[in-house]
Amino acid sequence: MGTRLKNYSHSIITKIIVFMMVILCFTGVIKAFFDVEVVNDGDFGIVFEEDYYQSRSYARESEPLISDLRSLISEYKNEEHILNGGTIDEEKLRTEEENLYYDFQANSISYNPEVSDAKNREMFKEVYAERIAKLKEQFITDDLKVFHQLRQRIEEIKDPIFYVSDGVTTYTNSTRVEKDQFKSYPSYMIFENYKNEFYPKAVEQNEYLQNNLAYMDSPGNHVMYIAFSQKFLQGKISEWKENKEAATASLYQLVGFILGLILTFFYLVHVNGRKSFQDEEVHLNGLDKLYTDINGILCLGLIWLWVLLLQTVPSQTIGKIIIPVTLPIAAAGLAFVLSLIRHLKYKTFIKHSFIFVILSKFVTFIKDVYASGSIGVKTVLLVVGYPILIALTFFMFPVTIGFAAWLALKKIKSFQAIQEGVEKIKDGDLHHSIEVGGKGEFGRLAANINSITDGLNKAVDNELKSERLKTELITNVSHDIRTPLTSIITYVDLLKYEKDSFKIEEYIEVLDQKSKRLKVLTDDLFEAAKASSGSIPVQFEKIDILSLLNQGLGEVSDKIEASELVVKINHPKEKIYLSADGRLLWRSIENLLSNIFKYALKGSRVYIDIEDLGNEILITFKNISAYELNISADELMERFTRGDESRLSEGSGLGLSITKSLIEIQKGKFLIRVDGDLFKAMLYIPKFKEEA
Repeated sequence: MGTRLKNYSHSIITKIIVFMMVILCFTGVIKAFFDVEVVNDGDFGIVFEEDYYQSRSYARESEPLISDLRSLISEYKNEEHILNGGTIDEEKLRTEEENLYYDFQANSISYNPEVSDAKNREMFKEVYAERIAKLKEQFITDDLKVFHQLRQRIEEIKDPIFYVSDGVTTYTNSTRVEKDQFKSYPSYMIFENYKNEFYPKAVEQNEYLQNNLAYMDSPGNHVMYIAFSQKFLQGKISEWKENKEAATASLYQLVGFILGLILTFFYLVHVNGRKSFQDEEVHLNGLDKLYTDINGILCLGLIWLWVLLLQTVPSQTIGKIIIPVTLPIAAAGLAFVLSLIRHLKYKTFIKHSFIFVILSKFVTFIKDVYASGSIGVKTVLLVVGYPILIALTFFMFPVTIGFAAWLALKKIKSFQAIQEGVEKIKDGDLHHSIEVGGKGEFGRLAANINSITDGLNKAVDNELKSERLKTELITNVSHDIRTPLTSIITYVDLLKYEKDSFKIEEYIEVLDQKSKRLKVLTDDLFEAAKASSGSIPVQFEKIDILSLLNQGLGEVSDKIEASELVVKINHPKEKIYLSADGRLLWRSIENLLSNIFKYALKGSRVYIDIEDLGNEILITFKNISAYELNISADELMERFTRGDESRLSEGSGLGLSITKSLIEIQKGKFLIRVDGDLFKAMLYIPKFKEEA
């Protein structure tokens, strides 16, 4: 117990340490990103830059100045050029004039739709001349504002030095205007006669600069010289190196913190909810009582709070507070995230959400009311619930109404199908089946009506079969009884007038045979009626089936010899006991043996197999029929049915029917199978069980 408690404590301490490491690594990642963002605008590319002249920093120093100078000399030129409308965008002006023309068409009384468009446009320029002039003045004013902003920006630049000219207008911050003078500087850019020249050569390999200066080819009359002084470059190169070192250190820190975060977080996820590393069962704690969706909202709220706190702090002080602000928020957020992970591992992420709980309770309530209530309750529920559903889904009410209409149409069709089906059944079509899908009220009603028709069909079929059997019974009984009875009457009449003593003895012998035959028929008929009624008393006892068979076969050995049959008994080695009435069971077996003696092929084998099926014993009688068995097993089981359709044998046709009734009242089963000329009779008798 002590060892287990020690291991458990060790596991808790380990989890706490790893939890703190995850928070520290996460905070380190945030701090490293922040440092790079502040130092180099979030660009880690400086780490891989080999030379200042190929860096993004050099491009940043050059591009704004080049862009401003190009705009001044190529587009704005000078103030006089702007005032003369030289900078007006003709395309933009035409668009604005078209908008004014549409206004003229819609609102001016001077517009005449009956004249040509050209005349209307002439009238438009006269009527709207003042507004068009003001529009041009506004364009000029806007361009002047931009022009002065550009002038102000370049006038504030002392280093680098520049010179730009189109042959008329010139802008420079230095007295040096010759190209060779600019080439004396340690770094320069020359744009002249559609050619660009950079120094040092490394500048030409600066992809940031070249990509953005592809449009900078100067026209033939434009020149632009830019040069960077040694002092300026030394400061920028020193600053670039410091930023690179800081970014490299931040990158290493970032990679280290990310690796640490991944390893510690996944370890924490693995052991999350487990009391030890070897424990496979997930355990929830008090925090997990919080619903998962509320948990998720709190996580988003913590992120929003973190962003809000950083936004309210001046940028120059963010570096000082980012760690103390991030640590507690990250700790709380990680606790909530781990709770969500525990629910995922416990497979309760969805089921433990507040929305799921509310919806499941509501659905359960509706189902309980709908399932237990009457049709009236369900109707009221639909009448009350549907408007609520419409109100909740007002943004998609066409879909809701369409669904309701489809559902109502479906129910109406189901009702019509039931109505039409009942009419057909009422008219006598008992085989008609009402097809209604689903498990609702109409589905159950249709199923119940179909069950009634199935019962009626069975009842009608049974009644027809009963009537047929009664007819056959009367026919067969009449035929079988009339034959010996006719013989008796005939020979009695002969005896009245016969004087010969030898013939009298012969007639008396025939009368004796026919009377015994008549007695057998009446006894079998009586026994069949008594057995089928179930009025025969049954005395269950423990019976050794093998001994019963051997004893019985000994009693009928003369009949076996007369039929030239060979009886083979297959049985388990251990003794098998049945629970049956010995007298009735032997009567059943005797009927089967009698059937075999009458119909089995002479000189063939008869097999009796005894099998233990666990709770019951199977006794199978198999023989080869002397007659062609072109009749089904079900028909053979019917009363007064014989294996020989010519009815030349001495049987009554009641033996199998009597056997079936006798076996069933002993809680057993009797089945017959016909396979070609092979006849099989199977008795399933309950096995005797010793009382405990």
